[in-house]
Amino acid sequence: MNKKNGLKNYVMALILVIVAVLIDQYTKYLAVTHLKDGSAFVLIDNVFELNYLENRGAAFGLLQNRQIFFVCVAILIFAFILYCYVRIPKTGRYLPLRLCGIFIVAGAAGNLIDRIRLGYVVDFFYFKVINFPIFNVADIYVTCSAIFLAVLLIFCYKEEDLNQLLKSLKGK
Repeated sequence: MNKKNGLKNYVMALILVIVAVLIDQYTKYLAVTHLKDGSAFVLIDNVFELNYLENRGAAFGLLQNRQIFFVCVAILIFAFILYCYVRIPKTGRYLPLRLCGIFIVAGAAGNLIDRIRLGYVVDFFYFKVINFPIFNVADIYVTCSAIFLAVLLIFCYKEEDLNQLLKSLKGK
């Protein structure tokens, strides 16, 4: 890949991260303006609703009020994914892996913005039928991308694909 195409690849990735973060932040803005201090907005009775929550922890409310820890973890995630993104072969075969990295970064960035700006993360999606913890768009990015990444690595890439990927990550 020539330098011009390489730069284009990174610019497109950055644009996608920014757009995804903006979507996340906009949905959180809507949650704050329409749901905060109000009752839940029921979309499907006893199944799914929009319900405002200020989450000062991680998934399932773990590690409450550990904002510095979460900032450090986000920075490590950014560094690791950037390292991998730069080294993953820029072929169509590995595009799904690069997209997973982009959306994990976007999700981590969206929640990091909340933690730094507000001291908590705005959550608002609630599956009442299974009493699933309340979550947001950034959480969807991270969770779906992580699941998709696992599925890709376990079921879609062959041994030779994974060997090529590992060589690339090692810099060989």
